[in-house]
Amino acid sequence: MLSAAVAPLPTLLVIPTGVGCAVGGYAGDGLPAARLLAAASGCLVTHPNVMNAASLYWSDRRIHYVEGWSLDRFAAGRLALAPVASQRVGLLFDAAIEPELALRHRQVAEACRASLGLRIGPVVVTDAPLGVGLRSGSSGASWGTLARPDALLRAGERLLAAGATAVAVVARFPDDPGSEALAAYRRGSGVDALAGAEAVISHLLSRHLGVPCAHAPALDPLPLDPALDPRAAAEELGHTFLPCVLVGLSRAPDLLHEPAARSGCLHGDELGAVVAPAGALGGAAVLACAERGVPLIAVAANPCVLEVGAEALGLAVLPAAGYAEAAGLVLALREGLDPASLYRPLAGLD
Repeated sequence: MLSAAVAPLPTLLVIPTGVGCAVGGYAGDGLPAARLLAAASGCLVTHPNVMNAASLYWSDRRIHYVEGWSLDRFAAGRLALAPVASQRVGLLFDAAIEPELALRHRQVAEACRASLGLRIGPVVVTDAPLGVGLRSGSSGASWGTLARPDALLRAGERLLAAGATAVAVVARFPDDPGSEALAAYRRGSGVDALAGAEAVISHLLSRHLGVPCAHAPALDPLPLDPALDPRAAAEELGHTFLPCVLVGLSRAPDLLHEPAARSGCLHGDELGAVVAPAGALGGAAVLACAERGVPLIAVAANPCVLEVGAEALGLAVLPAAGYAEAAGLVLALREGLDPASLYRPLAGLD
């Protein structure tokens, strides 16, 4: 057990979305790694892709839920995170969502109010269908398009004017139950085709509004699949993916431009470690940390469709076979141990 005198070591956990990570590329299957790293560090900053598991979620005051664009800005020292007791989560619905499907999502929000005590509302519907399109790059990574970004931003502005302090977006996504990509994803060998478009929506809204934002896609239920991979199973539990988003946003930290004077804020220059897949080190948050000399723990046992590693980028890393080893390295850093002393052979002094 850690001594009460050991201070937290703020740690950043990044698992890129839409690139098929073996851990964290499915329906919240990065949560066990996040929980372990939160226990090892005492303070973990991560993003919705890691924490969102459709109808499942895990609330931990040591974990800060920060949308990807804002997380990049935090890592670069441009935003501070200010913990809050709760957020008032406004609901932003795409006008393209059919009435019955919209009602399902409203009932999820009502359940979270009644059963979890979350502050939710108001509800705004966009003044035009958002027109989400799904795309796939040559690498196999998913991305997406939005026909009416103006409608998204106007709806977000209306929510803030009505008193919301965070925004949960529900956009109608295209149904394609017979696609090979979806079948591969559900069986644990593909890329989440929705994730890239979800990131486009949340990044755009976060950048424009400056408040915590996260997205849940609205889709028709899928037929049962007896060969379903356990990592995708959380998406089969209910009619929507909204519960985890509402819980995550309910205590997401406020986003303050640096220099931030509010007491108790967490600043990017306080980060003591960053953990990321060994083949996906090219993101803005990881590179910003590397530039400042934050120890970078590269997890080998989390392959994805990208091959952007330490050697190609000229980065010095602490290699970890998996997230259990990464948590051990975080704990070593927190205790003031030199991680190099844990590897063999042990190099001599120059």
